[in-house]
Amino acid sequence: MASAGHSVSKMSEETFDFICTACDRENKTAEAVRYCVECSGYCCQPCTDIHKKFPTLNNHNLLDVSQGNQAGKQRTRLPEFPTERCDTHQGKLLDMYCGKHDVVGCHICLSKDHRSCPDSQIFSISDMIDKLFNLMKSKETHNRLRDMVGSITTHCDSNDVRLASLLEAKNAALQKVAKFQKALEAAVKKAVEMSKKEIEDLYKKLEEEILQDNADVKNTRDVLQSTSDKLKKAEANRAQRFVCTKLAEALMENADDQVSKRKLKNLTDVQLSFTPNQSLMEYINGLHGIGEVVRSTEKRTDLYKIKGSKDINTRLTDDFQVCNSCFLFGCCLTLDNNQLLLTDYMNKKLKRFDINTMMMVDNCKLDGTPCGVCCTSTDEAVVACVAANMIQFVSIDKKMTPTRHIKMSHHCYGIATKDDKLYITDNGSSLYMYDMTGNLLKTISQDNTGNKLFLYSRHITFNESGNNMYVGNFSNSIVCFDDAGNYLSNCKDNDLRYTDDVCVDGRGNIFVVGYGSHNVVQFNEDGKKIGVIIKQQDGLQSPRSVCFHQKLNRLFVSMSKSDVLKMYELE
Repeated sequence: MASAGHSVSKMSEETFDFICTACDRENKTAEAVRYCVECSGYCCQPCTDIHKKFPTLNNHNLLDVSQGNQAGKQRTRLPEFPTERCDTHQGKLLDMYCGKHDVVGCHICLSKDHRSCPDSQIFSISDMIDKLFNLMKSKETHNRLRDMVGSITTHCDSNDVRLASLLEAKNAALQKVAKFQKALEAAVKKAVEMSKKEIEDLYKKLEEEILQDNADVKNTRDVLQSTSDKLKKAEANRAQRFVCTKLAEALMENADDQVSKRKLKNLTDVQLSFTPNQSLMEYINGLHGIGEVVRSTEKRTDLYKIKGSKDINTRLTDDFQVCNSCFLFGCCLTLDNNQLLLTDYMNKKLKRFDINTMMMVDNCKLDGTPCGVCCTSTDEAVVACVAANMIQFVSIDKKMTPTRHIKMSHHCYGIATKDDKLYITDNGSSLYMYDMTGNLLKTISQDNTGNKLFLYSRHITFNESGNNMYVGNFSNSIVCFDDAGNYLSNCKDNDLRYTDDVCVDGRGNIFVVGYGSHNVVQFNEDGKKIGVIIKQQDGLQSPRSVCFHQKLNRLFVSMSKSDVLKMYELE
């Protein structure tokens, strides 16, 4: 114990049994030697001396260790009183405890909010502190509090780093904008100079034509004038006049022919004009910027956790009226991320679910039994119809409507699109690559050493950059390819049985559904398992397809033989 009245900074590691209340308010730590009943606070030696200086404080009852008798036993330390004040009733001490609700409060709090509590559960903290206080629990609470403060501090530090990184990213983006602006200005200036040069070149060409024509006309005029002068001078010489007349007739015939030809030319033929490219101006005016601004996220390396879940009923009134009639085999988000497309295998429908209203809003009938689905544009989707051996294009602009279809020579189960190419699995041993008109570009069924890749090839997805492709293989794995379809690796884990669908989170993670293990497992892009996110006890039974909404952190999972679409809020 330090000497009386010793004061130190809050940063000091020195501790005291009782701290001066007044000094504590000034962010100082001083050892208390008295307790003032009237001030309801502890006093260090200097604060005790102040009580003696002022008449209004001189009569305050200052308790010391000798005045803390309890049950006939003298205390060896100051009496223990709480010094914390009530936030609701300013100035009142938090000196009461309700055992029924395990809360502390001031006299007013307990008289108002705990009047129904039995008197045997209401205690004065100072009187009952020996029974109420639990040292181990207090230490445990302090440790938890310290850990929580440390965790929050770490989070704050992380946010500081994120803010610095965000500022750096903003400045880098602005520099790119400025650089692109200069490039645009240079390109526009170049285009302007080209138009100016084109005008100058055409002007020079037309000017030369006019000047040459003018020179020819003047030469003809001079010859005619000379002939006319000769003819006039030869009035007395009939022989000379005859010759001059014949020469003049020939010259006039030739000149008349030239003049006639020139008269056919309209003077406007040599005019010059400039017509601005209005479509270019309209295009520029229609732009919302000179590039795309997106929120990019760093890679996530930890396991997602379930924050909450919701069951969404996908049954429609005209669906088959039997128990669990919907077989939701596939799902995908529209490109604006506002809607979710679902394939109902049993009812032969493509269904549309609105993310914002959380309602089923549309559906359309299909000729074949649908499995996989993906979007080719903002207003078109394509569905793989397994038994019909075809892919069906569907307009999703307003009312969903089937449009064209392409017949294939194999089953069509999973489907994905990238760079105007279609990737289709056959629920068998192969993955196929087509162009958008149905021309086969490549068939993939073996790895680099000639081994069979698939037992049953299922759903397909690409990572955020589009560099890697992942295909569910019903033999407990996912098969990884590059964007050209070259085999990279095979990822499997004991927690996965009968893998069906796969999707990505845009932050370096892959979600894989285990149809037989009734779960969703999280992998990183290198194929290393991070952990199981959703288990059977989380309400998952025979999952078929999975889709992740990056902005909302929502994972949608459909199940076999079920009308329910599971939505999990992740954090």
